[in-house]
Amino acid sequence: MHDGSRIGLVLHPVRNCGGAVGQVAAWTSTHEVELVAAAADVERLGLRGVTPVDVEELAGSVDGLIALGGDGTLLGAMRLVAAKPVPVLGVNFGRLGFLTEVEARELDGALTAMAEGRSTIEPRSCLVVRGPGWEAVAFNDVVLARVPGQGQVEGVLSVSGRRYGRYRCDSLIVSSPMGSTAYNYAAGGPVMSPGAEGVLVTPSAPMSGISRTVMVGPAEPLSLEITGGRPAMEIDGVWSGECAVGDVVEVTTRPDAGLLVRITDSRAADRSRVKLSLLDLPLLPDELVELVPDDLRPPHAPQPAVPE
Repeated sequence: MHDGSRIGLVLHPVRNCGGAVGQVAAWTSTHEVELVAAAADVERLGLRGVTPVDVEELAGSVDGLIALGGDGTLLGAMRLVAAKPVPVLGVNFGRLGFLTEVEARELDGALTAMAEGRSTIEPRSCLVVRGPGWEAVAFNDVVLARVPGQGQVEGVLSVSGRRYGRYRCDSLIVSSPMGSTAYNYAAGGPVMSPGAEGVLVTPSAPMSGISRTVMVGPAEPLSLEITGGRPAMEIDGVWSGECAVGDVVEVTTRPDAGLLVRITDSRAADRSRVKLSLLDLPLLPDELVELVPDDLRPPHAPQPAVPE
């Protein structure tokens, strides 16, 4: 971010991030940076110091975006500007925040770091998903999921035009490296470095056919022909309709479709590794805090609830 630039906000649709917006607005007002957001969000939260614009202008006119929410909000911001990528800073107000760079309490420090040049930009690839008469992009994953009462997901995978194998499962997950820690990981798939290249295809609860993750190269187009069931399609966790027998879903990779802001000396990677390891523990975050001695608990950590 630099003086004279135009920065856009992408906000969580439910959580009230008005306080964080105020922090950003205070910073932009002293750095000759125009702050804009979708008109609906400005009206919904009664935001001050923010110029309301339509979504098309937001996507096409900003020099960078700040996503206030969680991983879903960050992914939505990246999809918004996929046609014309600009740097996106993710600020976590959610529960997990694997992809976001900073926690809400670190926002002021992140703004200062970017203004002082203590940040870098990392490119990210996306999946381009095509079906009959439509096209979409996904930065995490594309999922074909079983709909109750509609039968299991059955399909045939082809890679570079050649039939590879078949599936019969509850869900079929096509994941980018960045999205490997999401549904792919929960279904037993491997974790990939976001800097790696390739596409993962992982079945969830397979009954027959391919039962392990298949990894294909970034230049190898793949297709999934639906041969049974009527699966729902999710793109980055957003419901995107249903598929019917005979439908073919095609997936290719587009390099450098997204740009993520990384703060120098950020502990985001360390936090993500800890969060990933904690997913297998049968404890809630508040219960984990209770296990940390008071003298080791950082000042900003939530205090354990006192039983009534």
